[in-house]
Amino acid sequence: MEENKTVAEVAEVEAAAVVEEPKKQVSNASVAPEDFDWEAFESEDVYGDGDIAAIEEQYNQTLSKVVEGEVVEGVVTAITKREVIVNIGYKSEGVIMAPEFRYNQDLAVGDKVEVFVENTEDRKGQLILSHKKARQLRSWDMVNAAYAADEIVKGYVKTRTKGGMIVDVFGIEAFLPGSQIDIKPIRDYDQYVDTTMDFKIVKINQEFRNVVVSHKALIEAELEQQKSEIIGKLEKGQVLEGTVKNITGYGVFVDLGGVDGLIHITDLSWGRINHPEEVVTLDQKINVVILDFDESKKRIALGLKQLMVHPWDALDADLKVGDKVKGKVVLIADYGAFVEIEPGVEGLIHVSEMSWSPKLRIASDFLKVGDEVEAQVLTLDREDKKMSLGLKQLVPNPWETIREKYAVGTKHTATVRNITNFGVFAELEEGIEGLVHVSDLAWNKVKHPSDVVAAGDTIEVVILDFDEELHKLSLGHKQLLPNPWDEVEAKYSVGTVVEAKIVEITEKGAVVALEGDVDAFCFNRELAKEDGSMPVAGETLAFKVIELKKSAKKATLSHAKTYAAAVEARAAAASAEADSTKRAVKKINSSVEKTTLGDIDALAALKDQLEGK
Repeated sequence: MEENKTVAEVAEVEAAAVVEEPKKQVSNASVAPEDFDWEAFESEDVYGDGDIAAIEEQYNQTLSKVVEGEVVEGVVTAITKREVIVNIGYKSEGVIMAPEFRYNQDLAVGDKVEVFVENTEDRKGQLILSHKKARQLRSWDMVNAAYAADEIVKGYVKTRTKGGMIVDVFGIEAFLPGSQIDIKPIRDYDQYVDTTMDFKIVKINQEFRNVVVSHKALIEAELEQQKSEIIGKLEKGQVLEGTVKNITGYGVFVDLGGVDGLIHITDLSWGRINHPEEVVTLDQKINVVILDFDESKKRIALGLKQLMVHPWDALDADLKVGDKVKGKVVLIADYGAFVEIEPGVEGLIHVSEMSWSPKLRIASDFLKVGDEVEAQVLTLDREDKKMSLGLKQLVPNPWETIREKYAVGTKHTATVRNITNFGVFAELEEGIEGLVHVSDLAWNKVKHPSDVVAAGDTIEVVILDFDEELHKLSLGHKQLLPNPWDEVEAKYSVGTVVEAKIVEITEKGAVVALEGDVDAFCFNRELAKEDGSMPVAGETLAFKVIELKKSAKKATLSHAKTYAAAVEARAAAASAEADSTKRAVKKINSSVEKTTLGDIDALAALKDQLEGK
């Protein structure tokens, strides 16, 4: 068999030798460099067309099919500080800038990477590749797949921004909120820039292609089981050591070693505080007591003040009702002020106990936060830990000597404190106020007290009446002024005609100003002019006084009655003349006898004589 095979092979080789064309003699094949004939070399046809095509085909088969715009897989062949060299099986290797791989700090020679073919050959003959673009083309699918599978992804923290960090995940810029960096508050974001971390994709906006990642979620997942174990061992009243993790306006979060608890601001101190920072600081080690916890919600309520002696238990045992105490105002409300006499021990001064004045006011009219005050203990309940205080009890009650100091009929100067529809409250001294009724402000009718006085004005008053028990004082102001109606009564008696100005027109008539700032009224039926027209405001006319009541401060006028007498006189004269004429005609008629025919002739002759015939 071997012999036969050898013979056959030899025969085949011989046959091929016979068929094969003799090769062309290649000039310059084995000559010294100085004897090389370049002209002959250029004119020689070393290879035929078929040979060149075959060689090109063989060469092309050794190269990968590379198309611009496609994503292919390559192998990292070299790494420098600036560049990464990648071989994709093409005739040349591609160069990619190193920052495109900054998300992968562990990149090494021999690693397979996906690249995007930008140009197979630029002007310099260089293969241009991009790893960033390759990642961008596939990154969104990768992000969605990681989100759906709840996978952990690696991301490169590029820079910080408002409220968080920008992270490169699969070539996509994702947002890392500051609250999602760690389970504890981060005060320095810059420490994470230019680092690679593990993240969990927590939110994707498909429309705007926004991605939110979280590092905190990974930590919480690791601590979840630990939390359950810790909470399962907790008991109410248990005292633990913790670290202040976060401080808010409403309380303090304390790390108990893997699980957080909250100390509400009201459980930080027995005394009143404005902010938890007054009691604790960040990263401070403190002992806390467990007040309550919810295993399902993993919420733990902690207390700090409960580990301290209650201030009421340490309050002076000799303190009793009637004693004077000193303290600082810590809170103002409309109804009163809270005064701290010792840290954690407060008493309430009700607004009614701040002044002897019966007028209701707000506490801020007397005190403000921070004021140091002295007060008297009015009530003391050690069991319920309540105390009421009073300020006015430290000064004499002015109403006890009201009769001696402010006798009826005496004149005083007062300050207007408040104005109402029914009158004015005027203060004679601190704690002593009286009411000047609107009817006692002026002798004339007053529409509103603000037309006469304003708040803060000083007015003269006279004491009209008072009630010591109810702390009420009645004052008068008009009583110190001359009564203009005395002059009106003497000057404007009923029947008097006076020239006066109309100051206002109303539905019922006109308001007419008389001397002495006294207003009179003329009804519409008495207001019409002689020609039948109606006057207007500002017009001066003659008026007749038809009614005057001093007690009621009422004066009624009539314009019509000023010209009614003349009209009546003219009517009477006309009537008298008509009556006289009637009487004359009647007399004539009665004296004339009946006529006869003779009388007729005589009359005719008389007529002719008179006519001159």
